[in-house]
Amino acid sequence: MGVRLALALVLAPVLAGVVSPSLAQQRGAGTQGPPPTPVIAAEVTQEAWSDPLESLGTLSANESVTLSATVTDTVSALNFEGGEEVSRGDVLVELSDIEERAALREAQALRTERQNAVNRFAQLESRNLAPRADVEDSRAQLQQVDATIAGLEAMLENYRVKAPFDGVVGVRDISVGTLVTPGTELTTLDDVSHMKLDFDVPEVQLGSLSRGLTLTATTAAYPDRVFEGEIATIDSRIDPISRSISVRALLDNEERLLRPGMLMRVTIARSPRQALVIPESALVPEGQRQRVWVLTTREPTSTEAGEVVRRDIEVGSRREGDVEVVKGLEAGELVVTHGNDRLHEASRITLIGVEDDTTSVSDILLEQRQGDDT
Repeated sequence: MGVRLALALVLAPVLAGVVSPSLAQQRGAGTQGPPPTPVIAAEVTQEAWSDPLESLGTLSANESVTLSATVTDTVSALNFEGGEEVSRGDVLVELSDIEERAALREAQALRTERQNAVNRFAQLESRNLAPRADVEDSRAQLQQVDATIAGLEAMLENYRVKAPFDGVVGVRDISVGTLVTPGTELTTLDDVSHMKLDFDVPEVQLGSLSRGLTLTATTAAYPDRVFEGEIATIDSRIDPISRSISVRALLDNEERLLRPGMLMRVTIARSPRQALVIPESALVPEGQRQRVWVLTTREPTSTEAGEVVRRDIEVGSRREGDVEVVKGLEAGELVVTHGNDRLHEASRITLIGVEDDTTSVSDILLEQRQGDDT
């Protein structure tokens, strides 16, 4: 109400001075009655509408892991830089494995020896020159060597730290030659192709939430950007202290602008629907009722005097600058948005412009002044 009154005080003298030359001539010629009141109007539009629910949330990566060493040895090679995008399976860190590879070569040589023994005993058995037990024993020794080789190959995998999924590596805090032990953190890896946005919603709003419900989110880091997503998970429990429920949404991050840990303001679009919408400045409150002034003739570019009628309406939810009309108006009608504080039932008006998404009140007034100057 205070904002509307302030606008009226600012615009009243401006609108009062915007009287067309033709009307001034009519006044000078002795036209009966007061001069028409100059007004600005807006069209009743049908738009996508919803009841917004706001909250604050924190971003986290779609997948996140801290890569650590599982063996004790020195770093022999680093194949990444901090902030670099890597693919699943890329070797990021290599540890010195000289002793382990030597042991593997020794085991492989022993396997060759054991395999030759199996072949030799098998030939002797076929000629009845060696007992069956010798053949089985040589095969058992071969299997034992195979198990040793498999163990050494598995151990060598621990000396190659690989990316478990596509993502972005974190800051590199180690160097070649660093001695690491099991549990030493090597780097972090985050999948930021999609982001998880976690936020809390009051318990009383639970009935209006559902998976797949769309939302928008903004962050101070990019004040001119609006990021879109949808609810993916609603927690199964209510926090008994805060009386709120945790909600998780997923946001696309194709441009890689969003980072884990960012604070975001979330707006959930509840009860999406098509609604009739007018500027909030068109409302004329009278007690518990809401009224608007409706133009009875639609001539947006005309400077000739027209008429208005006062109409009671029923309003729904509101958002910044706009209000939903539940009853009393139809799409396409024109309602007075500026100058309505000086109207009454017998008022005649001059429509100096129609404001919309592309034409502001300032644009209309500037154009009118330029027209008067010419």
